[in-house]
Amino acid sequence: MDGQRVLVTGGAGFIGSNLANHLAADNDVVAIDDLYLGTPTNLDDAVEFREASVLDDDLPTDVDCLFHLAALSSLTMHEQSIEGLREGIRVNVEGFANTVEQARQDGCETVVYASTSSIYGDRTEPSPEDMPVEARTGYEASKLARERYAEYFHNRHGLAMAGLRFFSVYQGYRGAEAHKGEYANIVAQFADDLANGEAPLIYGDGSHTRDLTHVEDVVRGIEAAADHRLTGVYNLGTGSSYSANEIVAMLNEELETDIEPEHTENPIPEDVFVSDTMADPSKMTRATGWEPAISFEEGIEKVCAPYKD
Repeated sequence: MDGQRVLVTGGAGFIGSNLANHLAADNDVVAIDDLYLGTPTNLDDAVEFREASVLDDDLPTDVDCLFHLAALSSLTMHEQSIEGLREGIRVNVEGFANTVEQARQDGCETVVYASTSSIYGDRTEPSPEDMPVEARTGYEASKLARERYAEYFHNRHGLAMAGLRFFSVYQGYRGAEAHKGEYANIVAQFADDLANGEAPLIYGDGSHTRDLTHVEDVVRGIEAAADHRLTGVYNLGTGSSYSANEIVAMLNEELETDIEPEHTENPIPEDVFVSDTMADPSKMTRATGWEPAISFEEGIEKVCAPYKD
């Protein structure tokens, strides 16, 4: 993608800022964020930043392509009960429809948006996009609603609407995850703990597994979805998984530390906590040629490198 004007919502957040900075090398990029989980310091000077909510009127949607990453997090929706549920519906569903409709009216025909892989539930086998899914949380329901509204925008208005089901995306606190704190990926949290001589806190026995995808691969996948003007839902994941215990062991080895993790009772309700995830990324590969380029071993090196300088 080059020479286009694009809008990234949630653009000061973790994935959004990585995407905005990457695209700004060859495109005119505007990023909006309400700063709920983002900070403008994540953005390069080449990115035009505006503090705004996806619920606002008069958004800067006169663009060639919309990348809609803004969302209320799953943890916030769980913790805040009815208030969190209501706000999640407003931001994740109404905000999505509001932004896409404004972009459509301004002539935009290509949209790439964030869905979620948590709708697959617990899976130790690769999860294909066409398997049955269900909403177990308000967050998951809001992301499935996005997928349905995307169908509407495609069927009624002919927009290219690519929904990407991200798996566990990581970069490290020395990247754009630092401001997320407890909301950051466990790789970032564990690495920072170990580098500072602290024991990582693992929920349960540490056998739960995650398909871990480096943010650089995710950014390439998002761009590929736009370049190919995809419609439908696509997984962005590696097809491999690692347990929390394995992650700590690999980080200990890379950082040359030897700190045992601390295990604690899982505070997340059993019917909400996803124990295991694994992507089947073959649909995305067939559609665009995209494949994850960064192995988890290389990703561990990238996360740890700043602590070793």
